[in-house]
Amino acid sequence: MEAIQLDDVDLVHRFGSGPDREAEAELFRRMAPRIRLYGLRHLRNEHAAEDLVQQVLIVTLEALRSGRLREPGKLASFVLGTCRLTVLDLRRGAQRTQRLLGQFGKDLLPQAPCYTPQLDHEKLTHCLQNLKERERTVIVMSFYDEQTGADLAGLLGVSEANVRVIRHRALHRLRECMGVAA
Repeated sequence: MEAIQLDDVDLVHRFGSGPDREAEAELFRRMAPRIRLYGLRHLRNEHAAEDLVQQVLIVTLEALRSGRLREPGKLASFVLGTCRLTVLDLRRGAQRTQRLLGQFGKDLLPQAPCYTPQLDHEKLTHCLQNLKERERTVIVMSFYDEQTGADLAGLLGVSEANVRVIRHRALHRLRECMGVAA
């Protein structure tokens, strides 16, 4: 299917004349990357950003098909506003969940006492700083940035197997420094 070249006004008007797969494809091609970037910036999670793309495009398609977009020239603004409202709704839902878990979570936990170790953040910071730069990079990018071994191998210019070895050794050093049995 060949991409059509229309401005936002013409694209919106194509939705008014009934189902148009080419217009929908053009809308997706044009808006999905913007929505995804917004999601990555505000949600800081790739899967959540992909879900945001789906949710916002569904709302946008429904609005276009029903003719609810008042100003066709402001399609991008409508999409951005929908992104903002959807992210705010997601955050409100997460806050509501946390509040309810704080209030009723004790009732959901098993009755047997369980030990959860407390993390010494200062000691962990010290231990991370004592790692070699390459080891620290692998640890941070693996567990904080959630990069895969293949991604790290490409970034560092080493093999995936080498990334696994570096990660394993760095974790071993961190455990020793933190005083945790392996």
